[in-house]
Amino acid sequence: MATLKKSVTFSSVALMTGKECTATIEPSEEKGIRYHFEDGVVEGKIENVVSTDHCVVFGNRQVKKIILTEHFSAACAICGIDSLDVYLTHYELPIGDGSSKPWVDLFKKTGIVGQKKEIYKIKEPVAYLNGKTHCIVLPSDNFRITYGVNYKHPELSNRWVSMELKEIDKVTEARTFGYLKEVKMLQLAGFARGVNENNAVGMTDDGYTTKLRSEYEPVKHKILDLIGDFYLTGTNPLNWKAEIVVKEAGHTVHYKTALMLKDKILKEQ
Repeated sequence: MATLKKSVTFSSVALMTGKECTATIEPSEEKGIRYHFEDGVVEGKIENVVSTDHCVVFGNRQVKKIILTEHFSAACAICGIDSLDVYLTHYELPIGDGSSKPWVDLFKKTGIVGQKKEIYKIKEPVAYLNGKTHCIVLPSDNFRITYGVNYKHPELSNRWVSMELKEIDKVTEARTFGYLKEVKMLQLAGFARGVNENNAVGMTDDGYTTKLRSEYEPVKHKILDLIGDFYLTGTNPLNWKAEIVVKEAGHTVHYKTALMLKDKILKEQ
């Protein structure tokens, strides 16, 4: 098990609700990432996913919902952490700058103990196929993700990006994104009320509302989301011997593929 050396606190606005929120993260000797809110607790695992509409939502009989967990899950995977208790003042996690970088920086500054890299192999190919969308995981000698998007944008039309472990920093810092023209509509529907120029990349008809941190940053954020979603299988996807190919997907497709994968991931002896 890997956890933090000591307790740490992080605060910011929440992306979906726009409310200020604080997460107090405590070291744990019990494996799992548990989210505490009010008088309840829910573990961040695939069995407790209750929605993938715009973000990943956990829930159970004790806690109705904990939302937008994927960036935190990805940070845990990137840092090799699998044992934490997270105490929240709001049912949504702080968004920070819209990426996993604030969490990763916080974890590394605080210190991590008990890290032990466990390698996993994929027993057999897994494929989720649905029209233009697919998510395929293949056994391989090395880890690699290739992600394709097709947005109405000059740089992101039929755009593919591949990532190996040595390039993880560019994925860690990739911020959440969306069409600028859709923000008001989303806000009227109860989403994206905390969006601002410091925590999201807005896509315009011919560019972006802010300077990108790296080339094709939105596609790299999709990879970041995938890492966070696959982390819910109970294993760290960055330790898989797998070739992953995804096209025009999102949290729902990631989640459905993770469900198919769960019994096909084997610890390497």
